[in-house]
Amino acid sequence: MSLAELRGGWLAALGDRPRRIVFADGADPRVLRAAERLAGSAVTPLLLGRTEEVVASAAEAAVPLDRLHVLDTGELVRDGAYGDVIAAAVHGRPDAADCLTDELYLATAAVRLGDAAGAVVGSARPTADAVRAALRTIGLADGVHTLSSSFLMVLPDGRTFGFGDCAVVPEPDAEQLADIARATSITFETLTRRRAVVAMLSFSTMGSARHPSVDRVRAATAMLRAREPGLDVDGELQFDAAVIESIARSKARDSTVAGHANVLVFPNLDAGNIGYKITERLAGAVALGPILQGLAAPVNDLSRGCSAEDVETVGLITAMQATSAHATSPLRHAVHPSA
Repeated sequence: MSLAELRGGWLAALGDRPRRIVFADGADPRVLRAAERLAGSAVTPLLLGRTEEVVASAAEAAVPLDRLHVLDTGELVRDGAYGDVIAAAVHGRPDAADCLTDELYLATAAVRLGDAAGAVVGSARPTADAVRAALRTIGLADGVHTLSSSFLMVLPDGRTFGFGDCAVVPEPDAEQLADIARATSITFETLTRRRAVVAMLSFSTMGSARHPSVDRVRAATAMLRAREPGLDVDGELQFDAAVIESIARSKARDSTVAGHANVLVFPNLDAGNIGYKITERLAGAVALGPILQGLAAPVNDLSRGCSAEDVETVGLITAMQATSAHATSPLRHAVHPSA
């Protein structure tokens, strides 16, 4: 399945119920171009920023604003509900006063208050700032104890894989690994509409080696099976046993996952980060992510070197993650600058 086919599938899945997605850097020309392309589809982009700055930037970039909404930061700062949400999220922290006017916090507060179903942030900020704002303001979903990430890897031959975690948790313990595996399987199924087949990766396959890291992967596999009995998961598995059927027959004959895995859970961040970059650079895969997962509502971070197409894709991914909880509250403060 190509990226174009994936995007077409997302638009079809979203259908005629547009999800309101707030973009924290509303005056960024890349965000403006992406928002203009998304408008009228299954995404209603909300551009967060000072209205006059958004209008000026749009004029310079030749982006029409007639189909776009702007959430003016000044209006939001004066809104008591936004102030209350952010103040509660940062109470007692040394940066509390600055957070009240920070666009990352205003964007995540819009999600918390139901003005948006998800947020796309970070085109001009470090990932750590985006993660911090999302955790403080939105928090983790019920039953989740770990914020993690995954990449959707689209290979040149059309195969797709979920890789987790490649960007957030450096040395996960067994419970965190189980959380990462569950979240990555949900992300994969949401974006591909395919059933997840989850391999818990290691340098060992089914007891072929002994090491504390192998024990951790086994423990995580057992935890996940107990929590999600309907999930097809197995481990520990070496990479080749997980994805190559002929090798699986010799290394893990009785496994229903081995040789068929499409979700690969790495034992730590070293392996995950290296693994996705090898797949991207040597195998020519398209790497979509990092996709944040585990939050009570979707927030995704952009690379500071992103393109308008990247922003558009992340907006669609965020809308897909929000499919089960799209915003239905009245849209407060939004204006059509060109009206």
